[in-house]
Amino acid sequence: MKILIVGASGRVGYQLAQALMVQGHQVVGTYSRHQPDLPTTVKLDLHQDVSEMRPAMAGIDAVYFVAGSRGKDLLQTDLNGAIKVMQAAEQSGVSRFIQLSSAYALQPDRWHEGYLKHLTDYNIAKRYADEWLMQRTNLDYTIVQPGVLTTEPATGEVSLDETTLGDNPIEDVVSLLVAVLTADRVHDRVIMMKQGHQPIATALKKLSA
Repeated sequence: MKILIVGASGRVGYQLAQALMVQGHQVVGTYSRHQPDLPTTVKLDLHQDVSEMRPAMAGIDAVYFVAGSRGKDLLQTDLNGAIKVMQAAEQSGVSRFIQLSSAYALQPDRWHEGYLKHLTDYNIAKRYADEWLMQRTNLDYTIVQPGVLTTEPATGEVSLDETTLGDNPIEDVVSLLVAVLTADRVHDRVIMMKQGHQPIATALKKLSA
């Protein structure tokens, strides 16, 4: 597949690009100020108009939105930037859209828990970007909501239990993002993840139909 990664220079996006290329996919990575070390890149500024984003979607089969401002530009990047990428994808005939979000982004009644109480503005941005994808588009979406990202070694094992918060090695988040591209039972759904004891492929197969 030809895959566009929005945010390919980030700590998740870069590893995601490498993992997808290992699987034989053609990866196009976006950049604004920092050009990632990828064979194919395209300049895309999330402050642009939707019409200016559409050329980046040419020939694309699936879009990953894994960009983030790390709290510095939440409205323009994490919220409205994501929405404009969705609109550009739809207008360009791209159907598959995978979005990296945050644990309990769609459940504001949980935002007072643990580390989330320090991330309210971030979760507001993620909530409305996720809701737009689910309710205002016809995209074939998967939303992945991990807990705290860590640089711990990958385990290859996760829990998709939504009852409690947890951590995630970045490599495991990347592995799950890659898996949901082609897995069954992941279409038009939100998947919350944390460290666990099930191999990623097994956990995805056990999702309810």
